[in-house]
Amino acid sequence: MIANAAISGTYLKETDMAHIIVIGAGVGGMPAAYDLKNTLGKDHEVTLIGSSEYFQFTPSNPWVAVGWRKPEQVLVPIRQHVEKKGIRFIAQMVTQLEPEQNRISLADGQTLNYDYLVITTGPQLAFDEIPGMGPERHTQSVCTTPHAEQAGKAYQAFLKNPGPVVIGAAQGASCFGPAYEFAMIVDADLRKRKLRDQVPITFVTSEPYVGHMGLGGVGDSQGLLESEMRQRHIKWITNAKLLEATDSSVKVAEHNSQGEVIKEHELPTRYSMFIPAFKGADAIAAVKDLCNPRGFVLIDEFQRNPTYQNVYSAGVCVAIPPVEVTTVPTGAPKTGYMIESMVSAITHNIVATIAGEQPTYRATWNAICLADLGDNGMAFVALPQIPPRNVTWTKKGKWVHLAKIAFEKYFMRKMRTGNTEPAYEKYVLKALGIARLKG
Repeated sequence: MIANAAISGTYLKETDMAHIIVIGAGVGGMPAAYDLKNTLGKDHEVTLIGSSEYFQFTPSNPWVAVGWRKPEQVLVPIRQHVEKKGIRFIAQMVTQLEPEQNRISLADGQTLNYDYLVITTGPQLAFDEIPGMGPERHTQSVCTTPHAEQAGKAYQAFLKNPGPVVIGAAQGASCFGPAYEFAMIVDADLRKRKLRDQVPITFVTSEPYVGHMGLGGVGDSQGLLESEMRQRHIKWITNAKLLEATDSSVKVAEHNSQGEVIKEHELPTRYSMFIPAFKGADAIAAVKDLCNPRGFVLIDEFQRNPTYQNVYSAGVCVAIPPVEVTTVPTGAPKTGYMIESMVSAITHNIVATIAGEQPTYRATWNAICLADLGDNGMAFVALPQIPPRNVTWTKKGKWVHLAKIAFEKYFMRKMRTGNTEPAYEKYVLKALGIARLKG
């Protein structure tokens, strides 16, 4: 029950029902809605708002793009599963957020009031910042399942007339793993088709070195990934800015460590895929004092916005400074387990606040990443994700490829059942020294 919890300048009485709205139904939002409802029960209302009727398991998108998965295999219908748990679901875009009034507006004209708001929208993809970039222009994307489906159709057409391929991550990108995965998966797929000898592959990245990952490296990620790319005859260009993409080439400026352009490349291509820079969703970014200049939500150590303290945020949409200054701008990634730890902290802090207590729970921001490389893989563990770290290591092997397949099935099952942290998962990770919350 509520005990005089302060909410944006007003107070809830002990008998009031709190209404928590979660915006975004992805890797952060759907677990957040489940956790809040499981914890708060029938006494309080949870509403989940997403732009689609389907949860997308985005880590599988590189497989979709080469035809190893069908789009429907990596989608989970949201409504039927969350409504079984008593969660209201609305499939609409949010068009306006008014935190002073504790109110949001939706594309269909609905207006909803909330007591607490959890923002897990994920990113807006900044394709427009580079000429010719994006699925509507000349580069493919694996950032969403619809994009991956389109990339898959383009890939099938490419196979009929193979030639040079350019894959990478643009300046300002913060999600490098899928670019590495896609380059290796394309290599593996082409070898299976006996077409690899017809396809030169170049990897282009804003990172200062291969394996930086926006994290300053994890263990021997540089050595392992460079070795893997040499073995696969994948050339690379680091410290690179993507200048322009056309239907037949990619123009790239390569920089030295002082930031000076040392060479401009015009790479011929018949198929290109680039991870773009991210920015915040328009409706969220438009709110004064809520976000940084890129539209990412500002948060304190409790995942709470400093200005609007009944607004919490988790996932790719939160503002995290780069791990280190790099010659070409790179961002810090927000990995899956890191996001889950943010969600756990938010759930505990909202429950505490409803009970009239101060929030005290902090996410560990530990990172566990399984990168599939087509026929083997690499596992990265960084505890915490942002250095300095207590634990950091990278391992490579066929087992990682198999573990990624198993994790896909496991996580999608969690989204169907609503059990976001089974006891065996908690105890196994605890035995490895990995926990979601500090303290």
